[in-house]
Amino acid sequence: MSVEHAALREALGRVGAWTFTFDDRPADRIAADVAAIEAMGYRALWLPEGGGSNDILANLGWSLGASRRLTLASGIANITAREPDVLARGAAFLAEAYHDRLVLGIGVGHSYSTVRRGIDWDRPLGRMRAYLDVMDAQEMSRPAAPRMLAALGDGMLRLAASRALGAHSYFVPVAHTAHARSVLGAEPVLAVEVGVMPGADEATARAWGHDWAAGYLDLPNYANNWRRLGFDEDDVAGSGSDRLLDAAFAWGSPDTIAARVREHLDAGADHVCVQVIGASDGDAETDLARLGEIAPALLSV
Repeated sequence: MSVEHAALREALGRVGAWTFTFDDRPADRIAADVAAIEAMGYRALWLPEGGGSNDILANLGWSLGASRRLTLASGIANITAREPDVLARGAAFLAEAYHDRLVLGIGVGHSYSTVRRGIDWDRPLGRMRAYLDVMDAQEMSRPAAPRMLAALGDGMLRLAASRALGAHSYFVPVAHTAHARSVLGAEPVLAVEVGVMPGADEATARAWGHDWAAGYLDLPNYANNWRRLGFDEDDVAGSGSDRLLDAAFAWGSPDTIAARVREHLDAGADHVCVQVIGASDGDAETDLARLGEIAPALLSV
């Protein structure tokens, strides 16, 4: 294992948190939320760059400044949101300023955000390769930030192994984690997001899961990934089948959720980042409380 891969595994730890709740959160509350997540013991915090998110470098910089030990990771920095030289230099600056507590997750995003920015949605693998070429061509006074690629299919997984330190997957079952590890090989780092619903019973979790999954299954990259894993058209239609939800999410007691996290780790993940989903989506106070409730069980896996 290279020094870089070992350092990334150490920076992320085995379990982290993943949240969308900062999108509409006041700056002072974001700072308090970051400090609270750090105090819970999570080693890493993943922040997205969705259609309604702040600029990811701004969110990462603010959150790094609000913490002392926490690793901040982008899940993901969207390649359509800025030029590759801007991302490379901005991330390198933050990594140096905050003593290597930054992990730069990069992804092609989705068709709707790409088209909205006036870019044709085609050849995502080729566009990612070209973006990385420009990043790597930069002459910088600082070392490049450690990077991972958002990856579901085999082509992007192989690119993550050859052009980054590993891959970040999202909305996937344990079977995908095992497959991703087989494609990546032993050395690259694999960080897996898992949606969790602490305290929910089966009926509630299924209702929340259907609501959450509907938007993602409408996106071809996610629906196709489930198809590749043996799920049929009935499974990926609409808001997803109960079979798909059972494979995608974990709910119930902290120990039950920790067991699912352990399954991903046993299947080949180096790091699992949990995202609280459900009726509280966007409710940062509730999501923080639930992250705190499950932290002791998760951090002991």
